[in-house]
Amino acid sequence: MSLKVDVKLDCKGLACPMPIVKTKKAMNDVNDGQIIEVQATDKGSTADLKAWSESVGHQYIGTKEENGVLLHYIRKNDDDNVVEKKFASTITNGEIIDRAASGGIILDVREEAEYAFGHIEGSKSIPMGELEDRLVELDKDKEVYVICRTGTRSDLAAQKLAEKGFTKVYNVLPGIGSWHGDLSNELK
Repeated sequence: MSLKVDVKLDCKGLACPMPIVKTKKAMNDVNDGQIIEVQATDKGSTADLKAWSESVGHQYIGTKEENGVLLHYIRKNDDDNVVEKKFASTITNGEIIDRAASGGIILDVREEAEYAFGHIEGSKSIPMGELEDRLVELDKDKEVYVICRTGTRSDLAAQKLAEKGFTKVYNVLPGIGSWHGDLSNELK
């Protein structure tokens, strides 16, 4: 069944943060109440676009998959009072190893395949799309350093953790894409 949409946006072949960047730009040309269909192949785009939509006040309607392409449906809410939030507490790539050695948790929210091909030794993998269901795996009393490839997905994940009562959360910038240290391929 084909859904009626007002605008279609092709984000196939793009990785985070590009589906969000292109959707954000496309929303400028969409009228209030109209629906945009975002076509993407990045598995992480489901959690990313849902979290981004919620953070800026748009209605995330849902996602379906057709022939390996994820079709995300978002209704524009043109409320001028909604301002995109950025998570305020940040930490740099260079700071997290020392901070984590003092008892913090490095939380990698990239997709499993991204994690498998290179991650910070000792980091914990919980993809953004699984975060709400796996919160019990995190200790609220410890500092949590949330990292992804560019700092976009981790910003949304850090906001989600703060909403769930985590008070010692930091978004790691600029993220794994600019990491200069060793990366591990070992999975436990």
